[in-house]
Amino acid sequence: MTRSTTDPMTVLTAMYAAEAEYMAAGGPGSASFDLLAPFFAPDMVLHQAAGLPYGGTWRGHDGMEQFFLAMARTWESFDLMEQTFLATGDIMVVHTAVHARARATGRELTFPILQTITITGGRISEVHPFYWDTAAIAEACTASAVDQGASL
Repeated sequence: MTRSTTDPMTVLTAMYAAEAEYMAAGGPGSASFDLLAPFFAPDMVLHQAAGLPYGGTWRGHDGMEQFFLAMARTWESFDLMEQTFLATGDIMVVHTAVHARARATGRELTFPILQTITITGGRISEVHPFYWDTAAIAEACTASAVDQGASL
């Protein structure tokens, strides 16, 4: 992305391409967050549902780097299968079909995420993801005593 690019659709599609490159390079711990940093405002805010293993509010570049580490600890794979841009402008609305495999349990899920993504000055400044069923996602990511082979 050139620094003069402020078109929200260009910023977002370039960020998703950089994210794919980041993950292909090994993601957190292997690849540099510098691949993604130019797409996020230094004071950006990501709001994840509290019931998720990576739930909470993540702030700034350090927060985003920590978020990607939390995602890597949670998911063995997290593939964006199909994306539809439902609204474009300074606030984007994106519907994404995800197929993922939980690291702790090996369980696979396919689920939708609807996100509002705010672009300010050519950078992502705020993200609100909405999951259809956070309880199912959390359950798939949690190894129970039975999953771990423990006897009751």
